[in-house]
Amino acid sequence: MKVEKVMVVGAGQMGSGIAQVCAQAGYQVVLNDLKLEFVERGLGIVSKNLSRNVEKGRMTEAQKQQVLDRLAASTELNDAAGVDLVIEAAVENMDIKAKIFAQLDEIAPAHAILASNTSSLPITEIAAVTKRPEKVIGMHFMNPVPVMKLVEVIRGLATSDEVYHVIEDMAKTLNKVPVEVNDFPGFVANRILMPMINEAIYTLYEGVAAKEAIDEVMKLGMNHPMGPLTLADFIGLDTCLYIMETLHEGFGDDKYRPCPLLRKYVKAGWLGRKTGRGFYTYE
Repeated sequence: MKVEKVMVVGAGQMGSGIAQVCAQAGYQVVLNDLKLEFVERGLGIVSKNLSRNVEKGRMTEAQKQQVLDRLAASTELNDAAGVDLVIEAAVENMDIKAKIFAQLDEIAPAHAILASNTSSLPITEIAAVTKRPEKVIGMHFMNPVPVMKLVEVIRGLATSDEVYHVIEDMAKTLNKVPVEVNDFPGFVANRILMPMINEAIYTLYEGVAAKEAIDEVMKLGMNHPMGPLTLADFIGLDTCLYIMETLHEGFGDDKYRPCPLLRKYVKAGWLGRKTGRGFYTYE
């Protein structure tokens, strides 16, 4: 099984980053979203990232153009008919992902692997809506995708060894480090990270310290590159809440109960960097 052509479903921050690293590695890439304006915005992000690489001398203008030439825009899932791998990077919602995978299962060639970039949802449940559960797998990239080395590769209950090894090898061609993870809520990264962020929010909520102090303690005391509240704003507070709810529901353990302050900020529309306000205010 050889991967040559990839479709990325979802042209947001994660999807555009995945499309970029795939195109840079020499794959033909179809970037798909519901509307052409979303795809064009995603391709614009890729072009901007590549231009920065040219300015820093990491690639030439000709190499940048070659990468862009390997990217095609799509607003139809039917474009999956000619691909070897689909990487879904849509919104973190099981109903939406299940609908996409059921459609892709009908459209994509029989040999094609269907991967999800989900950060916390069960791969086994996503695979169950398809007739090819052995070809469904998780590929959880980290944000920002072009910079971060890790890819959590998550086996569903039925994922075959062959499919796992194809994805492991493919991740290496993207200059990533694949790490094998089993199918549990939050996998490894978010099962450890999100409760830490949630606890930092509780620390603020209970008045233990100001937000700047909490972030400073974790940066200087634990050598974290950014504090947990700054990181939450970067991830998106709605995403943090959704992952905490997934953990809480999946394990039924109150240690994963989302902090009321997190819920309040999400209800207020203070989602972090993307809305200009979260724990901090952004211009």
